[in-house]
Amino acid sequence: MKTPNKTTRHNLTLMALPLLSLMACQSEADTSSGQTKSAHTPVESLKFLPTQDVLGGAKRLVSYPQHGIALTSETGKNSALLSGNYGQIDYRTDESQLLLATVDLDRQQALITTYSEAGWSTPVYLPQPDYKIESVCFYQDQANNAFLFLVGEQGHGEQWLVGHALTPIAHPQRVRGLSLPPNSEYCVVRDSHNQLFINEETVGIWAYDASPEADLQRAPIAMVTPFGDVIRSVADMSLVPGGIVFMDPENSSLEVYREIGSTWQFEERVSLPELSDAEQVSAKVQNNEMTLAILHDDGVYHTTLSWPHVAQATDNSLPVLPAMAETAPVPSLGDAADDPAIWLHTDTPENSRVIATDKQGGLLVYDLQGNELQNLPVGRLNNVDVRKGFIWGGDTIDIAVASNRDHNSLHVFAIQPDNGEVSEIGEIATISDDIYGLCLYQNDQDQIYAIANDKDGRFFQYLLSGAQGTLRGELKREFAVNTQPEGCVADDRTQQLFIGEENKAVWALAAEADASSEMHLVLATGDQLHADVEGMALYQAENGSYLVVSSQGNDSFVVLDSTPPYTYHGAFRIGFNTERLIDGVSETDGLDVISANLGGEWAQGILVVQDGRNRMPVEKQNYKYLPWSAVTEALNLKH
Repeated sequence: MKTPNKTTRHNLTLMALPLLSLMACQSEADTSSGQTKSAHTPVESLKFLPTQDVLGGAKRLVSYPQHGIALTSETGKNSALLSGNYGQIDYRTDESQLLLATVDLDRQQALITTYSEAGWSTPVYLPQPDYKIESVCFYQDQANNAFLFLVGEQGHGEQWLVGHALTPIAHPQRVRGLSLPPNSEYCVVRDSHNQLFINEETVGIWAYDASPEADLQRAPIAMVTPFGDVIRSVADMSLVPGGIVFMDPENSSLEVYREIGSTWQFEERVSLPELSDAEQVSAKVQNNEMTLAILHDDGVYHTTLSWPHVAQATDNSLPVLPAMAETAPVPSLGDAADDPAIWLHTDTPENSRVIATDKQGGLLVYDLQGNELQNLPVGRLNNVDVRKGFIWGGDTIDIAVASNRDHNSLHVFAIQPDNGEVSEIGEIATISDDIYGLCLYQNDQDQIYAIANDKDGRFFQYLLSGAQGTLRGELKREFAVNTQPEGCVADDRTQQLFIGEENKAVWALAAEADASSEMHLVLATGDQLHADVEGMALYQAENGSYLVVSSQGNDSFVVLDSTPPYTYHGAFRIGFNTERLIDGVSETDGLDVISANLGGEWAQGILVVQDGRNRMPVEKQNYKYLPWSAVTEALNLKH
């Protein structure tokens, strides 16, 4: 590799292979007039199309100021003109259709349209922002949802859901606002790695996680001296297999960086002093040859470089399943929603309820459509679980029990069997200093235990009773893990208790109060389970029983057999549902699942998860619903 300060003019060498060719600036033709444009016709934006034949052999997509956007052939002949005054462009395509995004400069609005044999579709406009849009770029996630990033002046940015695959939606949805560097003008996305690249003119190139559920964090790719090898500035960028090229207009050079493992390294610099204000570049690679088009004040400059490369491994993404329903947002701001429990209506399963915590305020009750039915503002409830068959006075009732962090207590609620209405019974004091997680266990004598944990790692198992009309809890067992726990779930059928040690593992032990507290490893954190280990629940059906765990560290859900040897069946994520306009799921704390037939799309049961970031629009946290049938299909499970 050459030294970083090595500069080459018109005789670039990469990896000791010679430059293949330098081509003069080519002209672009205007099919609307039948005339050929000169080499000095202004070009606003240019993108190479894929190397394989698409859209009748078109090779480039070109935007001309005050004229329009056209597909261009190898010889420079234009076709399929979309008349108008457009700015920066980006696209996604297959063999028969192209999805285009651009900026209508006259209206200062981003728009989406498609091109196929039928011609250009009617554009779909995004609302006009209160800032100037500098550029747009597409991102297509693993579930084929199409998003559009807007990069605006003075650090403004936004992400919008605009379509599915190559089909725009009628009403684009704003997903989130982005705080970008103030001197940013260009962007590009690598779909396979969920990476958004943004330039900061005098600082360098930053990579952000393009996922709409991700934190707005960035990592440096190529920095301006003295922090990196770039001489003066960074403008437009183009991704190629195994690398990135970009313009340094203040230094009149093209910069070439190669991706090696998880790092980006300076490869070569091409000096272009004869090009005036060369800011934009588009590149494509075929047969170890990189073809570039560089836009400058006097036209388009074309050159070809040798580019031997090894294809980078793509992100080994997990299946992404669309959420099918969501609840109304919880009342409290910030990190508030935490843990759901599913109560089964025995006679009419479709009238079952989701009972969930607002850990800043109380207990919430939702129906299977996500409508809020009740709000009980009783304090900071963290985790909740439900069981049937609790003896209360002379009656048998259903109960929900939650960990109350205001009082370090077990907060007990009655559930009316006929309509699912929830009401308070009372609280049971515990010896916990900082109560946190909780789950219930019901043995074959129908005794119900509440198993609560403290942030310091201690667990407390209380036998609940109320036969005399007085609520009581008798401490029957204590045990502990070494670090902070939270999630737990008990298998009543096998008398097994599963607990999560957030940064370590999932453990199993006997659930009976008089049994040994010896713990057995189920799954340690690592490649399959990413800390924090959060909520967990059991899907119990005739043909299989599965443990579902929130792997919060990578926003996924792990599925294991609930019996030894705890076979790992895979993991999945919950993503955007473009058709129903429901956002995806991230930073999940609690979850619950049930195998009962609840009707309709919930015929194989339902998984309910807390969503740490409620997008589209950005609102208070809520809970998302997923049919278990989607998990069965994605992971090839028994049902």
